[in-house]
Amino acid sequence: MSNIDWKRKLTSRKLWLALAGLVSGLVTAFGGSEATATQVTGLILSAASVVAFIVGEGLVDAASMQPTQDIPDPEKEKPPEDSDDLK
Repeated sequence: MSNIDWKRKLTSRKLWLALAGLVSGLVTAFGGSEATATQVTGLILSAASVVAFIVGEGLVDAASMQPTQDIPDPEKEKPPEDSDDLK
């Protein structure tokens, strides 16, 4: 069994739309009004936007914490000076 990529799943619009559709259908099936179903769907999709933003910003922050390549120091990479050549 492979690992689940939760970051990708939580930022998936398909997941949030499916969840909103499921909950909306359940609300109306159990006697809730269309207005209630619409409000619940709006809340779920609003929460999805917040989750996607938080996960996205977390990924950006994590990427910025990665060590950058060391810039070579030209002084350290100088070949040793030969004192015989200066005479």
